[in-house]
Amino acid sequence: MSNSLLKSAKEVILTEAQAVTQLANKLDQSFIDACQLIQNCTGKVILIGMGKSGHIGNKIAATFASTGTPAFAVHPGEAGHGDLGMITEGDVVICISYSGESDEIMTLVPVIQRLGVPIIGMTGNTNSSIGSVCNVHLDVGVEKEACPHNLAPTSSTTVALTMGDALAVSLLTDKGFSPDDFARSHPSGALGRRLLTFVKNIMKTGDDIPTVSSNTKLLDALLIMSQKALGMVLITDGSSLKGIFTDGDLRRVLEEHNDIQTLTIGDVMTPNCKSISADKPAVMAVQIMDEFNLNSLPVVDDNNQVVGAINTHTLMQAKII
Repeated sequence: MSNSLLKSAKEVILTEAQAVTQLANKLDQSFIDACQLIQNCTGKVILIGMGKSGHIGNKIAATFASTGTPAFAVHPGEAGHGDLGMITEGDVVICISYSGESDEIMTLVPVIQRLGVPIIGMTGNTNSSIGSVCNVHLDVGVEKEACPHNLAPTSSTTVALTMGDALAVSLLTDKGFSPDDFARSHPSGALGRRLLTFVKNIMKTGDDIPTVSSNTKLLDALLIMSQKALGMVLITDGSSLKGIFTDGDLRRVLEEHNDIQTLTIGDVMTPNCKSISADKPAVMAVQIMDEFNLNSLPVVDDNNQVVGAINTHTLMQAKII
């Protein structure tokens, strides 16, 4: 029983993988024409599909929207009862139907054409009804479905989805859509949080910053470091950053000095330490800390005045790491 299940699963995966590979070999001028229609679109990209094709249309629309191409899906049945009003001049419509003979979609075609809206057909048959009336046809035909009866949409839906991804990513690349652009449309996601959170949003400020002057006794500085619980103390001259002393530095001092009673923090601090400005992305702080094996980082302004402090725990609390 278990062996037969694994065998069946592997056959499904290999069949669909082969269909996707064959799709790559089918790409031609039609794909470029479809991309250009979408690039020149002054409105939105509308995905229309019935049944399983409709589900694929929803996913493609979501991928377009999250990668800088405004898009949404319309159910063809609902479109015939008012939702067609969502399609306006300047839009581009992508009709998905493996057979290319969806009655629900064909009913809408004359109205879409009267609006002067170009249609990209995504079917498995160029000579189908939809294939014959669309402005650009994308062939998503497959040799066979992964279903053993060659009935359930499996390979065909995978290929249609892949074609949609190919369109979205090709357009993304061509328009220079950056991670920052992606983050702006995903503010609640992990990437959005990482790219849209700045040091100033998460740093400790005011009385929460552990600062001492360079002539402060080491033991007194350790009390400040313990109270502020950032694993460091910043040494300042007035408010200008002179150096840093961390938990790691303390271990080094204890190894090198038998008597720490007379030491000042200036004697053992790390001068010319790394720092970051408040207007930098928090992820940049992570990069600096990783590169130089640091657990803490002072935040300074353009005049090297201390305005904040962050550490690994701060970044973890903000879910930057």
